[in-house]
Amino acid sequence: MKKVLYLMLVLSMVTAGLFAGGQQDTAAEEVMDVNEVEVLHWWTSGGEAAALNVLKEDLEAKGISWTDSPVAGGGGDGAMTVLRSRATAGNPPVAVQMLGFDIIDWAELGFLADLNDVAKAENWDAVVPEALKFFSKYDGEWVAAPVNVHSTNWVWASKEIMDDLGITEPKTWDEFIMAMEKVQASGKIALAHGGQAWQDATMFDSCVIAAGGPEFYKKSMIDLDEDALKSDTMVDAFYKMSQLRSFVDDNFSGRDWNLASAMVIEGDACFQMMGDWAKGEFKAAGLEPGKDFYFMRTPGTQGTVTFNADQFVMFDVAPEYKHAQQELAKAILAPSFQVAFNLVKGSVPARTDIPDTEFDAAGKKGMKDLAEASKNGTLFGSMGHGHASPASVKQAMYDVVTSHFNGVYGDEEAAMELAAAVASAK
Repeated sequence: MKKVLYLMLVLSMVTAGLFAGGQQDTAAEEVMDVNEVEVLHWWTSGGEAAALNVLKEDLEAKGISWTDSPVAGGGGDGAMTVLRSRATAGNPPVAVQMLGFDIIDWAELGFLADLNDVAKAENWDAVVPEALKFFSKYDGEWVAAPVNVHSTNWVWASKEIMDDLGITEPKTWDEFIMAMEKVQASGKIALAHGGQAWQDATMFDSCVIAAGGPEFYKKSMIDLDEDALKSDTMVDAFYKMSQLRSFVDDNFSGRDWNLASAMVIEGDACFQMMGDWAKGEFKAAGLEPGKDFYFMRTPGTQGTVTFNADQFVMFDVAPEYKHAQQELAKAILAPSFQVAFNLVKGSVPARTDIPDTEFDAAGKKGMKDLAEASKNGTLFGSMGHGHASPASVKQAMYDVVTSHFNGVYGDEEAAMELAAAVASAK
């Protein structure tokens, strides 16, 4: 209902002509290209900023300047709040970093630019996986340029702590729990975590798969089946979240994800359950996967990949900005940029025709796992990152998951609350 009311509000402003301001001065008789792009994004950590510089430098080499509009906040909620404010004021940026169903929501409002000409010229339809196209295209038209594919069911681990304690890679959920018990007994922090709703939800995705497998994840998180949402299997997923809660430190609440990564990098904590953007932090610290730190799929989720894909959505701006906007879109899908960017960012390319030659061990495994999951039907959009269900449902799940993680609900009560929350948010 909140989403419907919001759409009605914005549409009413469009109808009233309030969205015609800002950069959309269509009254000009002569259009002179403005070689400048303003980009709204939430990539503010060290690794993220380094990755974004690859795109900035690429555009600047083509004579297009970059105006940075960062909004801190790992899940992008803050950036979306700023975007709504600017869009309703008639002043949208040229491009915006966006995830999953948020793209569809903005496309439904009719605010996004048509990228079909550049997509056709660059043959995007042949090289972008179908799972990404679901979000990159609306009603058959390209509206976004995917930058990467992040898989979210990873564990990053301190090699120093694991080796010192004689811990080998856990293969099952029970082995994972036993490993964390061993770390906790040593006086170290077992699980580095930031108590933010999107980080709780990131771990919950893996708990759901570990509890019921890929079919259960699809049935509950994507199909939103009521019986699955309140099932004993879902109770087990919440039980697994309760287990994880027992391994975080007392100061976890509100901690940014990159600070949790730093705890593992510095040897203060052993494990972090986080998407592969965490690898960018390790790389920024001069560490190499396999050599200086360990990486593994979350035990109990092997063979399944949950993903999100950063995309740059282009807003329907004034004609003088179109050239720079299309050059930005073209640059994002260029193979050379896809390799350079994802090497830094920790993710894998959004194109299927790029070899893994230049990628490190984690990157090669990420590309291999992604291809196999796509082939086997076990590649799923992440609920925690807005790729499994619309924003209203995601938020309803966030509320229950994070309330449970903070002790408001018990395991069984949380499953019942989850089913009820999803039913009211549909």
